Amino acid sequence: MLERIPLEAFRVYDAACRHMNFSSAGRELNITQAAVSRRIKGLEEELRAPLFTRRGKNLALTPAGERLALRVRSTLEYLEESLDPFRGDLGQVIAIAASGSVSHLWLGERLRAFGRDNPDITLKLLTSDSPSEIASDNNDIAILYSNGEHPRWALTALFQEELVPVASAACLGALAVRAADLQPEEIATLGLIDYERFNAHWISFRQWFARVAAQPGLKIPPPRFSYSTYSMAIHAALAGDGVALGSRALIAEHIRSGRLIELGRQSLATGFGYYIGLPKYRTVSPAVHDLHERLIHASIKDRVQ
Repeated sequence: MLERIPLEAFRVYDAACRHMNFSSAGRELNITQAAVSRRIKGLEEELRAPLFTRRGKNLALTPAGERLALRVRSTLEYLEESLDPFRGDLGQVIAIAASGSVSHLWLGERLRAFGRDNPDITLKLLTSDSPSEIASDNNDIAILYSNGEHPRWALTALFQEELVPVASAACLGALAVRAADLQPEEIATLGLIDYERFNAHWISFRQWFARVAAQPGLKIPPPRFSYSTYSMAIHAALAGDGVALGSRALIAEHIRSGRLIELGRQSLATGFGYYIGLPKYRTVSPAVHDLHERLIHASIKDRVQ
């Protein structure tokens, strides 16, 4: 059916729906009211359904017309947005990609600060837990969970991963005064908050306890909550729902503010970390280099605080 309906018919239909007046739609599109009427009539004939009810000069959409109007508007908006990269008047766009945990817990505020200083630059953030999507050649900057090596990206360390259990004061209650002295077997009883491991190198509570607990064969209860994303697990800990496994660098601000409290004295360095990358085989703009350097300096500042 689509091959029989010209794209112009949908543009005319969209304008008619927005104006609810064929003459006004015609003026927007620089065509006559009669041309609008013919396009709408042709569309109705192809679809074999009335799209408007007409009472004199007053128009109203039929139920079928309302359904089509929503789909046509969203399709045209999507097409318009898809053409943006080919327009020369939009200013510069920087595409940056990072995991959900980095985006929500660390990167977001830094990008907002850069955006305030560079209002003419559009920052396009891709949030994904897929390493291949983050490392796509479509991105100008990638923040990768890595050991520091990648064939297509020149990587610089932002921070190494060190994992420690954390909870809010509300969750701990009277235990907050001795939080630093809690042993792994005590922490395991406080209600664990876990997350799905989308990467074989990620560490969840089962692996953490197995590596740090001095007591062999420590029985770990199932988590009280298990979330699809790491950032959701941290937000649950902030809300007082239990104990989450915190990556110190990502939650440093929450720890400094006291919103989250570290439990025990055992931490685990995984050998992995978060690295910021620039393409090895493609030249990027000075603005991309500026953002890259600002994020590196932000991570250094966080480490010395």
